[in-house]
Amino acid sequence: MDHLIDIGANLTHKSFEHDFQQVVDDARSAGLKHIILTGTDAASSEAAAGLAVVAPDFFSNTAGFHPHVASTFDHDARIAIATLCRRDQTVAVGETGLDYNRNFSSRKEQLACFEQHLEIAAAVGKPMFLHQRDAHDDFLALLKKHRERIAGGVVHCFTDTRRALDDYLDLDMHVGITGWICDERRGRELQGIVGHIPPERLLLETDAPYLLPRTLRPKPSGRRNEPKYLPAVLAEVARCTGRDAAEIAWQTTANAIRLFGLKT
Repeated sequence: MDHLIDIGANLTHKSFEHDFQQVVDDARSAGLKHIILTGTDAASSEAAAGLAVVAPDFFSNTAGFHPHVASTFDHDARIAIATLCRRDQTVAVGETGLDYNRNFSSRKEQLACFEQHLEIAAAVGKPMFLHQRDAHDDFLALLKKHRERIAGGVVHCFTDTRRALDDYLDLDMHVGITGWICDERRGRELQGIVGHIPPERLLLETDAPYLLPRTLRPKPSGRRNEPKYLPAVLAEVARCTGRDAAEIAWQTTANAIRLFGLKT
């Protein structure tokens, strides 16, 4: 499928160090026209921004601190992220949000970090790249508090319930679907509710190197996910919604261009 956009790939991850250019070439061959590189801490955000500056036709980036590392988000980190978020190639603030599934940072630290990212987004006028796991109520409360001041965003790698989905749609947020939907075990609930996402609010992503689609045939020898597998996510969304894959590809690409102001 031509002209897909992967709105979230962690290509600064160490697993791509040895064959980065091959991964990019394979993504292009698979029909991807653009990839948004995810920043999850100071180093990855800076690295993603660097790649986006070198190849702005194919890469954009986000800049932020994942809730797992919220405990390290200090004054200097805020200045660094705010500075990156003012760059043209940085199209979203994040990855940021709340993750109460693992609590690698305390809930207090996560809430403070998330709110500061919301403030940065309001200041720079860019959308947000959001993470939420097992923290819907607190996440929703903070998002509601700041929603009128931010330029929208995407709840990335959505894996939650129909109630959570409706709450985010009520706030006019976009919803990112990953290879989670390709998992016949964990993804069953998502398979049943993905059709409730309005076409103009749907986005596709791999979250590479994570969440390798289990529907891939033949099955890859390793577990590393890559942008070239985004068509598998598209195919499963089409199957679950009964919609045409080409139509979904066109719509999700248009959605990404509009939300993130992409120049592609």
